[in-house]
Amino acid sequence: MDDTTTSPGRPVPIPVRRGAQKIGTDLATWRRLRGLTAEEVANRAGVSRRTLVALESGAGNARLETILRVARVLGVLDDVVSAFDPYNSDIGRLRADERLPRRVRRPRPPGAA
Repeated sequence: MDDTTTSPGRPVPIPVRRGAQKIGTDLATWRRLRGLTAEEVANRAGVSRRTLVALESGAGNARLETILRVARVLGVLDDVVSAFDPYNSDIGRLRADERLPRRVRRPRPPGAA
């Protein structure tokens, strides 16, 4: 399997690939700004150097936990976590006072089992 597929027959969308590359580049930049080697960051994050290099190159197959471990070592974990806060977005702020459903279900088409 190469970096363009996640599993046989399921190509990675181009925006997702670009996002992985951007995140990887940004993590590498943060590492350099902090004056840390790849080996130092990998050791502190509890991952292999090879995994870190793959992440920094935007391979796109890193586990979320790995990304968060590296972000913590680089001192940007809080920024990463807050980037996903829905209430930091326009739509989240607009709908902040609404009661959110516990689950979202689509109506079944008539005759569906």
